[in-house]
Amino acid sequence: MIFFIYMSDFAERLRETIEYTGLLQKEVAAKAGIKKRALDMYLGSQKSMPPADIAVQLASVLGVTVEYLVTGKMTMQSADVAQYLKFRDIIEDLPYIPGEILNPVKRMLKAIAERERGKEKYRGKN
Repeated sequence: MIFFIYMSDFAERLRETIEYTGLLQKEVAAKAGIKKRALDMYLGSQKSMPPADIAVQLASVLGVTVEYLVTGKMTMQSADVAQYLKFRDIIEDLPYIPGEILNPVKRMLKAIAERERGKEKYRGKN
């Protein structure tokens, strides 16, 4: 079984993916081998699309597919999706939570997860 997730446009997907990775835009540009100004064009309101080779480099740096950046379509095998089903109710509510509330909650969850990962590593589970 394959699931599809859609987002509206390339610039939005690129911006959100960069934010998700926690990288600075200048870091993404450097790792992709492009100038920061070029990245700014792809993130801007001009709807500028990069050439295919640049899109491949950006996708690689960000850990996503070019297909996802260009179309917003993300395919996941059912085994990958299964681990997230228990969080479905939370995930479905996320788009309705204002950023000023969501951002601190995301930081809190990340801190808790990092602490728990540290505990697992300490216990030898990782």
